[in-house]
Amino acid sequence: MEPNDTIPAAPEASAAAVPAHRPRPRGRTTLIIAAAALLGIVGGVAVGYGVQAEREPTPLAALSQPGLGYPAKPLSADRAPAPLPAAQDRRVKTGGDLRKLLVDRPEGAKKTLIDELGLGDGWEPIDQYAEMKFENPHYMFEALAEQGLRRVASTSWNQGQYRNTEVHLLQFRSGDLLGASEHFDGQMTYMPEDEEGAGNMGDAIKGSREGRYFLYPVERKAGYLPFYRARALAVRGDIAFDISISDSSPISKKDIRTLAERQLERL
Repeated sequence: MEPNDTIPAAPEASAAAVPAHRPRPRGRTTLIIAAAALLGIVGGVAVGYGVQAEREPTPLAALSQPGLGYPAKPLSADRAPAPLPAAQDRRVKTGGDLRKLLVDRPEGAKKTLIDELGLGDGWEPIDQYAEMKFENPHYMFEALAEQGLRRVASTSWNQGQYRNTEVHLLQFRSGDLLGASEHFDGQMTYMPEDEEGAGNMGDAIKGSREGRYFLYPVERKAGYLPFYRARALAVRGDIAFDISISDSSPISKKDIRTLAERQLERL
């Protein structure tokens, strides 16, 4: 070693290593709190059960009644109420021949060609009714079937040179579905429309809660006679009626209103 050479100083001792911080285990406090809460709940339930067990049981109400709310024996024949006469029992009227409930032809009215030929018996097949009365007969047939349509009775007549009147009674099956009301509501929804309906709200039929009659605007086409129409719709029980009048001359409100009121009285 040369004289000028020096021994390198020993490196300073590094600062004493700081011991690493030991992380505190997680969840211990939460576990302690949860255990305490559980013990509190269990203890509370046990105390409550013990208090309830010491009480006297609450007596239940008796299942038997002191007396019957109806006669134990049927009434004798002399005390039983008499059945409604047929004139007042609507079920007798509507359960029989539906054609008998159709309004009568006015005096002086003529039979249609079908009636004159003896081809009409007063009953109209459902598919024929849908075909003759509606622009979309397939849809209408399915709708009437879903509504529970049971049968259709119809009558028609001619007056003057061009006036024709048609009356249809539609009876629906009894049950959960109110088919007559549903069909009536479906027809009423579009009657105020200009394109498919009469373009107005119509007028109320006396004696009916919701029934209405309508006058359509006159239709004019070059080369054809004017076309006037009127319609009346109403429902009573399981029967809905649909009355239509067409003519080349104006139809008065009185004509359609009177006919609708007469038909309603028959139901």
